[in-house]
Amino acid sequence: MTLTLADILSAARAIAGLADATPLVPSPHMSRLTGQDFLLKLETCQPIGAFKLRGALNAIAALPADTPGVTCCSTGNHGRGVAFAARARGLRATICMSELVPQAKVDGIRALGAEVRITGRSQDDAQAEALRLCAEEGLTDISPFDDPHVIAGQGTIGLELLAARPDLGTILVPLSGGGLAAGVALAAKTIKPSIRVIGITMERGAAMAASLAAGRPVEVEEVESLADSLGGGIGLKNRLSFPLCRDLLDDVILVTEEEIRDAMQALYFEDRMVAEGASVVGLAAVLAGRLPVASAPIATILTGRNLDMGTFTRIIAGEDIALGPRILKGRRYGA
Repeated sequence: MTLTLADILSAARAIAGLADATPLVPSPHMSRLTGQDFLLKLETCQPIGAFKLRGALNAIAALPADTPGVTCCSTGNHGRGVAFAARARGLRATICMSELVPQAKVDGIRALGAEVRITGRSQDDAQAEALRLCAEEGLTDISPFDDPHVIAGQGTIGLELLAARPDLGTILVPLSGGGLAAGVALAAKTIKPSIRVIGITMERGAAMAASLAAGRPVEVEEVESLADSLGGGIGLKNRLSFPLCRDLLDDVILVTEEEIRDAMQALYFEDRMVAEGASVVGLAAVLAGRLPVASAPIATILTGRNLDMGTFTRIIAGEDIALGPRILKGRRYGA
């Protein structure tokens, strides 16, 4: 199965007026640090607060008219997108998630009218439940990342980035299961082959990064992270997102929990924005000095804002944060 720019252009038509045209704004603070225009693609402005709506809408639009319902596994935002898109089409939606998903994301999905199934402590456990529902209840599984319609939908971000700024030299993409990175890289590199697309993810529990390093899909232990949306496996039978990320990403950069915390604080105090830990990994890589010096404008994608506000308030206040058995020591911004 192959994906092309034509698939992404088709997805752009399918989601037009529903999940497209999010703002692209400069970050004066990050621009000063990099010496280049540094731009933020605000997927936080989507109706569900996350980019995942693009892929979900495109995938559900492609389903047959007699589809009885849909299911998926999710770390939160994909489930929210599927719930939103299913409700718009009048379909039943059952979202399967692990015990590691923050309660705020579970509540957001239920508020959209979807049923939630909590099972196990990994994305793989949640995926097993989704596949059971497909086999026993006739639901259709919408993969968070390894689905051509989902990847094409996420790729529309790449179209919008280069339409707005053809001079972009680098795109920093949060990397999880690879649907976003694959779609954005396919769109951007087809339009502008010289552009660099770099995947950014957390240091611990990053399945796609580990799989790319191994040369094949591998399993990793899932752990609590400020970037919880980047957790989960990529599937040992991954057909699309792994080979696309392998072939199209120019680099993968890992960032620590401390660096994610610092980036969340910087985005809040310097740009006055609230975003999930997964959203700020591009900023984290730059602030930590992990990104090579750039000679052209840079963009990163703020992928979502569906975080627990109590935790966010503690991060901003510089308090300690519990990540499972680990305590992330607090640090006040600028201290």
